[in-house]
Amino acid sequence: MFVYEKKLQYPVRIRSTNPALAKFIISQYGGPDGELGASLRYLSQRYAMPYPELKGLLTDIGTEELGHLEMIGAVVHQLTRDLSVDEIKKAGFDAYFVDHTAGVYPTAASGFPWSAASMAVKGDVIADLSEDLAAEQKARVTYDNILRLSDDPDVNNVMRYLREREVVHYQRFGEGLRLASEKLNEKNFYAVNPSFDR
Repeated sequence: MFVYEKKLQYPVRIRSTNPALAKFIISQYGGPDGELGASLRYLSQRYAMPYPELKGLLTDIGTEELGHLEMIGAVVHQLTRDLSVDEIKKAGFDAYFVDHTAGVYPTAASGFPWSAASMAVKGDVIADLSEDLAAEQKARVTYDNILRLSDDPDVNNVMRYLREREVVHYQRFGEGLRLASEKLNEKNFYAVNPSFDR
């Protein structure tokens, strides 16, 4: 189903290692509002989406999020390549290093590993699209926070690009929610469902 082009959506060329920075950027890899959860959320929600154009939207954005996951992984890898033991200890990267060396592992900045419990798939058009709007805003806030903490221009260029894509996805999901609301009739719209009346 996917065609894989062997280049990143936006170039990642980090010149300086910085394991302290990698410790919180990893949250966009496997944190509660990161790219792994986003990609799986959208690619899972599409199965129950009754409208082809919205199924296509979920597929497109879910696929793009996989590309973002790859970009974040590249950033973390480049920030942690060829570290000395002193650099690892000084940055407080030692706990991560003990478990994962310099491998890119899906975890939150807080240290909690990725869990499917951090993503929602309800199978309801309104619930899922509302979740997607919230997810994109939470990811945008995480990128805002990373940009507040990072002073590396190479990293910041990538984070700004990814932040911008979160805003675009939010807009697309907003359009999708409006389209779904227009397509739903009173019988199956969540606010008025006569089949539940007794």
